[in-house]
Formats: sequence, C-alpha cells, structure tokens
Amino acid sequence: MKKYLLGVAISALMAGSAFAGDIGVSMANSDTFLTVLRKGIEKSAADASQPVVIEIADDDVNKQLSQVQNFIAAKVDAIIVNPVDTSATGPMTKLANDAGIPIVYVNREPIDVGALGAKGAFVGSNEVDSGTLETKEVCRILKEAGKTEAGILIMVGDLANQAAVMRTKDIHDVNAGSECGVKLNVIDEQTAGWDPVKAQDLMTNWIAAGHKPDAVISNNDNMAIGAINAMKAAGWDMKSVIVAGVDATQEALAYMKAGDLDVTVFQNAAAQGGGAVETAMKLAKGEAVTSPVWVPFELVTPANMDQYTTKN
Repeated sequence: MKKYLLGVAISALMAGSAFAGDIGVSMANSDTFLTVLRKGIEKSAADASQPVVIEIADDDVNKQLSQVQNFIAAKVDAIIVNPVDTSATGPMTKLANDAGIPIVYVNREPIDVGALGAKGAFVGSNEVDSGTLETKEVCRILKEAGKTEAGILIMVGDLANQAAVMRTKDIHDVNAGSECGVKLNVIDEQTAGWDPVKAQDLMTNWIAAGHKPDAVISNNDNMAIGAINAMKAAGWDMKSVIVAGVDATQEALAYMKAGDLDVTVFQNAAAQGGGAVETAMKLAKGEAVTSPVWVPFELVTPANMDQYTTKN
C-alpha cells in the first residue's frame, strides 16, 4: 500500500496550529493530475503545520473503503477522499458519519454530494463548466475556419467517474444548443479511461477504421495527448484537426506550445487540495462550511497559455 506521511512530530506541531489532529487522505491513484492535487494537499498541510497521512487506493474501490475504515479505527480527526468510483461513496460517508468524523471529498464529486451531512463537504470544480468551456472553444475555432458542419470524435474518461459522464454530457449539450454555431456530427464516442496509452490505441483504431475528424474532444489532457501521438504516428498534419482536453497539465501545455493541442481547461489542483485541507480543518474544529466549495475552471488556449505554465 502506497503511503505518504507528513507531520510526524505531531506534538511539536500542535503548539503552532489552531488544529493539529491527524487528517487521513485517500487518493484514487497517482496519475498526472492527481499527483499535482496530492502535492497541493501536502503543501497546504505543511503551510498550516497540519499532520496528514496520505494513502493511494490504486483505483481499487475496496482498497479505498479499507483505507477509510483504517483512518476511522486510528481515530483521525478528519478524512479527505478523492474517490475511485464517485457512485460508490455512500458507504464511506456512512462510516465517517457514524463515527462522527468529518469527511471531505475532493476533485471528484460524490454521488451523495447532497447528503453528506453537517460533517461532510465536497471541494472541487463544477464539471458543467469544464466540457462546456472546452466544446465552445472548439466551436469557435471551427466557425472561424468557416465550418458550418464538422465531424468529431469524443474520448471519454472512466465512466465510474462523475467528471467523465458530465464532461461528455457537456459536449452534447453545447451541440444541442444554439451557442456552438457549427453542427457537430459525432463520428464515434468511446472510453479510454483517462489513460494516454489506451487513448493512443483507441485513436489508432479509429484511424485504421478510416475516421478523419475535424476535431477530437477529450475528457482530459492525458487522453488528448494519446490521440495526438497516434495521429502524428500516422503522419497527420496536426493543423488539420482540432484537439481539446481538460486539466492544463504541464505536459499538455508543452503539446500546446508545439502546436499540437488547441484547447484545454485549467482545473486548479493546488486550490482544490488547499481547499480540501482547509475545509477538513474547519469541520474538525466544529465550524460550519458551505458545500460544495467550488474552484472555477478556466479556458486555456495558445493565446493565454503562458499564464498557466507553472500552475499544474
């Protein structure tokens, strides 16, 4: 079991902090974005002299549930969870509530977000905005190029994750409305599980099937990068296809600087991590919080990418 420990000298830290009880943190995995999120939690905790124990669930729902159970048995003062499966958060919420321990979900919106109770909260970004910002910018570029109709391929994340479902819905909602100005014809839509290797394989299969899209709209940057690598391996001119993602990771911005990625959406991992720690500390002290705690998404294009090169 992967584990990260901060604040070992708890007694020394208690003198300099209004709240210095342990916070247990369970992260779904260690992918590019979630690593930045974890580091945001670590930095915020360190800045607040707040001891945290961080464990990685390796995308295993049962392992994550066990981690939460272990945190409760260890009598931590608060728990932060980045859920593996957003539809399976109910049992973790109940365990924490029954034990009287605050639980804060971060980044991935739990299915029971409206029933977390007085000692529960969600800190993240509103996914209604992520796929909407992404798709509207794709529409703008297509319209500027004189297109009235365009073929698109959609790369979907892990369907056990609310973000994947919502970002995909956003694409269809923008297309169904009047704001796009271009008719988007969906050639195909498949999941690549947030993974760049799976996305590269999927795009390779699409190319072999003869699909030639005007745009590839991906639920995250990792999959967009996988799609780009497949298209470049096939000898495609990247100026002929628009590629969009979400997260504005450092790797994605390098692809944007090279002219391969056209659109991404900044999701502030550091602010989410810091917000989760702050919210957990407040709840542990018995303070009331308003949930959800929203951290805004921001559109990133080649025109403003320099503002984001050191953020994620």
